[in-house]
Amino acid sequence: MKTNRLGRTGIEVTELCFGALPMGPAQKDMPVEESAKLVEAALLGGINFIDTAQMYHTYAPIRLGIKRAGIRPVIATKSAAADYEGMQAAIEEARRELDIDVIDIMLLHAARAGTSVFEERVGALQCMLDYKEKGILRAVGISTHNVKVVERAAGMEELDVVFPILNLHGTGILEGTRADMEQAVQTAVDAGKGVYLMKALSGGLHINEFDDCMRYARNIPGIAAVALGMVSLREVEYNLKYFSDIPADELPDVQGWSKRYTVVQSLCIGCGRCVKGCPNLAMEMGKETHKAHVLQDRCLTCGYCTTYCPQFAIRII
Repeated sequence: MKTNRLGRTGIEVTELCFGALPMGPAQKDMPVEESAKLVEAALLGGINFIDTAQMYHTYAPIRLGIKRAGIRPVIATKSAAADYEGMQAAIEEARRELDIDVIDIMLLHAARAGTSVFEERVGALQCMLDYKEKGILRAVGISTHNVKVVERAAGMEELDVVFPILNLHGTGILEGTRADMEQAVQTAVDAGKGVYLMKALSGGLHINEFDDCMRYARNIPGIAAVALGMVSLREVEYNLKYFSDIPADELPDVQGWSKRYTVVQSLCIGCGRCVKGCPNLAMEMGKETHKAHVLQDRCLTCGYCTTYCPQFAIRII
């Protein structure tokens, strides 16, 4: 499988990054044992890059999968911590739960935030920089859906990595269009930032256009990797073959693979927490029902909303 240098970090990553979000409680909520098998299969199959986050709650299966495979991959994790102490706790949690001394990439988890995030979380960013100085973090950066944030990050010397949303349909991009994000990403690449992409399939919405979506993502100049979530050995096997450039006629059919979220109305208590927490403004309160529902044309199927629901009323179907 092809590998690329992640900007000026000196970190070499496989073009295919294992996205750990979907196997966690925000989406499939798979047992640790089952999830660990996916991680193990991905590593043994040639992937050397895993993307996770504090809020994904997937450290345990990653740790177990790494132990079984006997392979230490590049690990990127994120935290939404706003201050120094919160980020410090997040970094130590990742080290402890992943059983690693050095975290390769630590990102500000800021999907929905605007450029004010750098002022609002200045303490968290300073903590990351201090830990990088100590050699505990190899690289620091930001995860975002926002064009303006990518533009600002490109000009920040202290940031090494940018993890933006970008896909064929332009789904989920904030404060700009697909073309705007392409330009922002190019600016970041030109500035020496390591860039890898999220939501190349729009969170799974365009799985039936897999080849078109992947061709688009893989041909964006300067992109080091594409993070794809995987929740079955079948998906791991397919992605490994595809990114190893196996001929199309030898790949299995992906038509019919799909997922979407819904709110079980009988369980929803109308608290509105999911509406405030959705990074893509895809949750709305019904005017008559006063209960939440999903705006399917905006939903990225990221599952972040599920982490805010106290009733477990949001389900993947």
